[in-house]
This record gives sequence, structure tokens and C-alpha cells, in this order.
Amino acid sequence: MSQEYHVTSLVVHAAPKVLQQVEANIRSLLGADIHAVTPEGKLVVTLEGSSQRAILDNIEAINALSGVLSASLIYHQVAPLEQESEERL
Repeated sequence: MSQEYHVTSLVVHAAPKVLQQVEANIRSLLGADIHAVTPEGKLVVTLEGSSQRAILDNIEAINALSGVLSASLIYHQVAPLEQESEERL
């Protein structure tokens, strides 16, 4: 049986006055990481998860945050993960 691993990157634009709160809210999402933040309110965010649904849920949560002006999808990769056999020779 195989599973999937999803990685997505976004550029999020937030209102500068609420940037710290938006940043804290994004950091609280499971699988979310912030790699860069500008004083003008732009954030580079990656999302990782085991399903497309998990990624979409996080994108929807980011878009719904108060102070988020936009979230633009930049990259999305899906890679299969093979589960190791319980039996080893």
C-alpha cells in the first residue's frame, strides 16, 4: 500500500497592521512553516501533508484569516511514499 506526501508553497499577503497575528495564526497550522516575512506584509509559506485535502484545508484556513488579503499558490508537488514491509529478510 502506498501513501502520498504533498508539499505546497504560497505567497501570502497580509495587512501590515495585523502581520504579527497572521504570522502566529499560520504558524499554528499543522504542517505549515513560514520561511520569510517582509514588513510590507508578504509571507513565504510552505504546507506539508499526507493528502490533498489536508493541504486544501490549510489554504482555506489561511484565506479565512482576518487580515489576509490574498494567498497565491506557487508550487505543489505530490510524491508517493511506499510503506516498508513488516517482514525483513
